[in-house]
Amino acid sequence: MYKNISIEDVAGKLVEQLKNGAFLTVKSQDKVNTMTIAWGTVGYIWQKYIFIALVRQSRYTFELIERATSFTVSLPLKGQLKEALSFCGTKSGREVDKFDKCGLSLLPAEKVDTPVIDGCDLYLECQIIYKLPM
Repeated sequence: MYKNISIEDVAGKLVEQLKNGAFLTVKSQDKVNTMTIAWGTVGYIWQKYIFIALVRQSRYTFELIERATSFTVSLPLKGQLKEALSFCGTKSGREVDKFDKCGLSLLPAEKVDTPVIDGCDLYLECQIIYKLPM
């Protein structure tokens, strides 16, 4: 279903799309939430490729990611899902089901428990290896 590619091959596209928004999705037990991010970075630490995501403590996603072991980043590279990106960046999953309101569907990830957003062109499946409060 998915085509595995090297992060080196898509790092430029990934960073460019972050300026326009991406979906950071997290699953903790039976709860799944997504939020729009327009920040993050790709790097190489401890002989691993990493994606660093920053999530404010006030966000509902923070509550979930604190208990999660993984997250995903779904990137719509062709300009699709703009309205959903806008909505998911302004509404809280505490008060609204973003998937229902935006008509977003989830697909299972290949290597992590957290799903990805259907209709995107690039997906990162991330194991959480370190957390640090800012």
